[in-house]
Amino acid sequence: MDLKELYREVILDHNRSPRNFGRLDPADASAAGRNPLCGDTLDITLRMQGDRVADLRFEGQGCAISLAAASMMSEAVKGRRREEIEQLYGDVHALLTGRASPGGRDLGKLAALGGVAEFPARVKCASLCWHTLNAALAHTSAPVSTE
Repeated sequence: MDLKELYREVILDHNRSPRNFGRLDPADASAAGRNPLCGDTLDITLRMQGDRVADLRFEGQGCAISLAAASMMSEAVKGRRREEIEQLYGDVHALLTGRASPGGRDLGKLAALGGVAEFPARVKCASLCWHTLNAALAHTSAPVSTE
């Protein structure tokens, strides 16, 4: 199996069986995200423990890339400090836009999103979850939009 096929399988797996799907109640923070161009919607709820994301859940509807990205992101950020999440977001954004490699850091399953760079219109689908997470961490009440 080549690398592209492996990445495709990871994305399909997370789309079919999203991890951390649902809602936390009570939650310390939440945010809603929308991608008006293609109709993706995403709601994130999270619980903090100090400056760490102790738990995170998401609900939403959208394309396979959007849901898979949210699922992979939710696994990747649990237990991480805000500073680590910001760095991870920068690495993933660079990967999605094809601008740079992740500086030698292992992105794990998130590396499967590297193929999105070949389809610029899908970058917003894959990054919606990160923008929504940032809004939740900042306690932003206005819905996040990729436009």
